[in-house]
Amino acid sequence: MPTTNRPRLLLSAFLMNTTSHILGGLWRHPDAQQHRFNELKLWTDLAKDLEAAKFDTLFFADVVGLYGDYDGGWASHVEKGLQVPANDPLVLASALAATTEDIGIAVTSSVIQSHPFQFARQLSTLDHLSNGRVAWNIVTSVLENAHRNFGGAGLEAHDDRYEWAEEYVEVAYKLWEGSWQDGALLADKSSIHADPSGVSKIYHRGQRYSVDGPHLSSPSAQRTPLLFQAGSSPRGQQFAAKHAEATFLFAPSIEYIERKVADLRALEVAAGRSEGDVKTFAGVSFVVGSTEAEVKRKLAEQDEYLDVDALLAHTGGGFGIDLSGIPHDTLLTDLNLFTQGAQGHLQAAHQIRSEGRATLGDLARWRAKQQQITGTPEQIVDELERYQDAGVDGLNIVNQTIPGSFHEFIDGLLPELRRRGLAQTEYAPGTLREKVFGRGARLEDTHPAAQYRGAFTEYSAAATNKSRAQV
Repeated sequence: MPTTNRPRLLLSAFLMNTTSHILGGLWRHPDAQQHRFNELKLWTDLAKDLEAAKFDTLFFADVVGLYGDYDGGWASHVEKGLQVPANDPLVLASALAATTEDIGIAVTSSVIQSHPFQFARQLSTLDHLSNGRVAWNIVTSVLENAHRNFGGAGLEAHDDRYEWAEEYVEVAYKLWEGSWQDGALLADKSSIHADPSGVSKIYHRGQRYSVDGPHLSSPSAQRTPLLFQAGSSPRGQQFAAKHAEATFLFAPSIEYIERKVADLRALEVAAGRSEGDVKTFAGVSFVVGSTEAEVKRKLAEQDEYLDVDALLAHTGGGFGIDLSGIPHDTLLTDLNLFTQGAQGHLQAAHQIRSEGRATLGDLARWRAKQQQITGTPEQIVDELERYQDAGVDGLNIVNQTIPGSFHEFIDGLLPELRRRGLAQTEYAPGTLREKVFGRGARLEDTHPAAQYRGAFTEYSAAATNKSRAQV
């Protein structure tokens, strides 16, 4: 029997189909296998292990461009494998859907990289093939090179990118929720394949997109996939409160979490939703040991492979600032940090900058260490209960090595989480949305996508079809 009456924590594995994701340099660890990222078996084996452990989701991050310059250019990114090369998670997701049965599959896709008509069709297809286990992490891309890769003149202003995202999701919602009525697809061999009165065009006309429709995929189990969003700036949080069903938080301190969750809950209500409609995931990594001495040994081993310059290139690239050539002991108070890029990351940097004696090297190590929880299983789960009390619903688990970090979590932490009733032992039936929320497969009526249900019947195939007499 569980020893507490707390709700369980949702568990997500934070992944990227590349060699070096978050913790730069650790791919060089002798036990690390992420350099095999091009091999399907690495991912299918990991997916099966995480599904056996009853993780909720495999969450794949992605970028579609290089991080900004470091040391005068991008050669260091290639040398260090800073998310280059990186493969398309949507393609990998299809293979993982075929080799798993219950675990959710979340893919990151930016509004800049695919037309919403095409993307909506791809996710509907994947949701069909996975029996409703798909999630979409909505991002706007903070990297200037990414925007240039898709024809942009440069990085658009931060808030303008969110206005772009507003129209992008509007088109997708119209296709997913409004183009097909329930029951319109009949596949009746004695009659008709689909009911023309139940299939409509959407005739979207907006600033960026003109889409007639109809959606070429019939409604999948979830219609709209489960929606993730990771923005932590004020505009990003506003977008998350309106659209997301789950959002990711930096977790540098309990106080920071409490403040961000309070802001999110107020924004949910302002957007016409209920407090708690958006699940909060803290991005954390773990070092687990049976004794404190073992923990210290593991931390020292990790530090041996951690690459501070790779961390600075990653951080500076998100800001669009070349942080190379600056001594690591330079005080952050002596630097003028401003960005149109990752403003949530910048806010966190300003937080440690305001503490006075923090250096550039501290900023790099902060990215690696501040969201790391270390200790014995009992000590770590005690800390996770404090996270939960601060408003965290789930964990987005950052790995040092693949698959080792997840095996360490499964073998070292999961038994204690389960002993306290903080981790599931079986999957609930149904779609990913049903498993996560314990409610229906479709979006709640208070979600902005719901307004498009039945909204386009005047444009149905039946309503707009000319009679033979008119021709």
